[in-house]
Amino acid sequence: MQHFIFGLLGGAIGIAVALQPDPSAATDPAYHLAEAGVLSVAITGDMPGLVARDGKLAGYDGDILQIAAERLDLKIKPVPMEWSGAIAAVQTGRVDIIGGNVAWTKQRAETLSLTDPTGYFQNGITSPKAAAWHALKDLEDRKVGSMTGFSFLPELRKIKGLELSLYDSSDAALRDLLAGRIEALVGDPPVIDYALAKNPDWGLVNLPFTDNNPDYPLLTGLGRQYVFGLSKDNAALAAALNAEIRDLWTSCTVNAIGQRYGNVSRANYTPSVENFRIGVDRPTDWSPPVCGN
Repeated sequence: MQHFIFGLLGGAIGIAVALQPDPSAATDPAYHLAEAGVLSVAITGDMPGLVARDGKLAGYDGDILQIAAERLDLKIKPVPMEWSGAIAAVQTGRVDIIGGNVAWTKQRAETLSLTDPTGYFQNGITSPKAAAWHALKDLEDRKVGSMTGFSFLPELRKIKGLELSLYDSSDAALRDLLAGRIEALVGDPPVIDYALAKNPDWGLVNLPFTDNNPDYPLLTGLGRQYVFGLSKDNAALAAALNAEIRDLWTSCTVNAIGQRYGNVSRANYTPSVENFRIGVDRPTDWSPPVCGN
């Protein structure tokens, strides 16, 4: 992957070494792992989500997973790969887990064991400040970029006259936006916000959709969830990770982690009013975590 943003969105691809001492024999035998005692993690290389850097996992999800793995006596093994193939790698057992701004969807819940959310988000439009687009109609009859494999792509394709270009990296998409080859970008909100904060001279702005249109729920919905994904036969490990994630929410540690990576918007910690996972991959008494609860 070429790192256009001077390494800000990557820096992890070349690191594929174990980061911790050998795990103890106490590792739960119910965990189905590619390598005993080792949690292999798909690393797709975008900050502030999940990367391997300076001998540890880093990024918002990276810090959360590092803490959880240590508590579960699991050694971390980063496995570099492109986002477009990461979910399939989990399904086939090449890696044990994917994280780093992975959105919950009903379709993914049918094929993966998805954890409780590490955070929340709302999609938006990246455009020149002079345009400041924030609605579905703003994308009509325009050249728009997005990322290969994103769950909302079918909805994006429904917009009248939209000409869609897909990219394997945020770097490439932002490069084309700055060069004028596309007019707008609908990307990964934390990744885009992180890049724009580091490069104010680009003259770009990322504004959340104001539509909240029920016909475009994945694209414009509020309080969508970021999760970790594991294979369906790894339900025991997913449950153990859920307990650790809940603990980090209860202690509000997630907020402190977010501060390190610019995840300071209230939207990042506010779930949807609609409890959309009930009856899909959660029981009726489940509720999404919030700070202090």
